[in-house]
Amino acid sequence: MTLQRAAFVSEAQIYGSADMPPLTQTLDEVRWELQDGNVGCVAVASGRMVGALRARIDGDLLLVGRIAIAPDMQGHGIGSMLLDAVEERGARAGAREAELFTGSLSEANLRLYERQGYRETERVEEEGGTQQVFMRKPLAGE
Repeated sequence: MTLQRAAFVSEAQIYGSADMPPLTQTLDEVRWELQDGNVGCVAVASGRMVGALRARIDGDLLLVGRIAIAPDMQGHGIGSMLLDAVEERGARAGAREAELFTGSLSEANLRLYERQGYRETERVEEEGGTQQVFMRKPLAGE
């Protein structure tokens, strides 16, 4: 929870609001997310958790959820490594495509996902003039 909250403070600043699920989510809600079908993973450096990614399988779709990287470790390739690892796990579990989303103002996230091979599939309008940007990527074997 500490890693998640620390990682999303910068997102809250971008959007001008701390009222976002990564900052308001309860421990029980996280436990629920980690139930069946979870293929998430963590990154550890020198005994410290520096990154985490939650994802789950839904049929042949890997739903990539929250990616949290410690603020002092952002920009060091941890997000890419976590995405690679969870995509591999998802493909081994039968997923043929991965989907994720981020906010339209989250430029660093959008760049990361595009570098990782994700392509925009849809934009959903949100309050305040921003959008949720949905992106997909075929997984290995496609």
